[in-house]
Amino acid sequence: MTQDIRKSIIAGSWYPGRPETLRSQIQGFLKTASQPAGITGELIALIAPHAGYVYSGGVAAHAYNLLITRPFTQVVIIAPSHRHPFSGASIDQKTGYETPLGVVSVDRSLARAISEKSSIFKFVPQGHAQEHALEIQLPFLQETLRDFSIVPIIQGAQDPSTCEEMARALAEVLKGKKVLLVASTDLSHFHSYEQANILDKKILDRVAAFDEKGLMQDLRQDQVEACGGGPMVVVMRTAKLLMADQAYVLKYANSGDVTGDRSGVVGYMAAAFFKSSPGREKR
Repeated sequence: MTQDIRKSIIAGSWYPGRPETLRSQIQGFLKTASQPAGITGELIALIAPHAGYVYSGGVAAHAYNLLITRPFTQVVIIAPSHRHPFSGASIDQKTGYETPLGVVSVDRSLARAISEKSSIFKFVPQGHAQEHALEIQLPFLQETLRDFSIVPIIQGAQDPSTCEEMARALAEVLKGKKVLLVASTDLSHFHSYEQANILDKKILDRVAAFDEKGLMQDLRQDQVEACGGGPMVVVMRTAKLLMADQAYVLKYANSGDVTGDRSGVVGYMAAAFFKSSPGREKR
């Protein structure tokens, strides 16, 4: 039913509103993105930024480029709530999300299974209504995966207990299933170019070390900044519970690298988490 479809709230502003222009822009980003040599194993999770494509699309492409040869039919996306504070996390009950590239179906069966696993998950309509951080991931997924469904999760509280409970429940439901996890986050906001690089390197180091506990500690102590810090921690923890043991920071840049204005920048990162191939020595 059309009234059950979430219409795009950012097409024509955060990314192009015309399908052919949007598709061309994404393909351009993907063509310039590279993959680190020597990556093997099973892809479990991604981290991608959520700014407008002109600013962060080139970074996001380094994460989504991995999907071109690694198909998934189910994706769980966790994004922060920028506009409506609430406790726990909300799973949208719409039947689909619409972008200029078409409608992405919501996997209501998987969503229900996750919701039933823990009371931390509920439905907070206001958390989804004007949130861009989840929708911004969809066109990249549409262009790389084509045929897939999503579970759209907006995380309200980003405290350690919420993150741990979300990860526990997600891992229990997703164990044995081929489901991609995606965390949506930007990094530091509106510092000088030099200060942003210093702050963001701490996050890059935590991610590369697959240290979600250290990342949460840094976030709690205001040593780093990330509007989607909670989703990052949840996805890293869930991936680890699903036996992922390899972490890769694929790309880092900030808005100053795009615009040339280095006076007050926003940081962006792409990262991926893999489970070692059978027989491969784990780190």
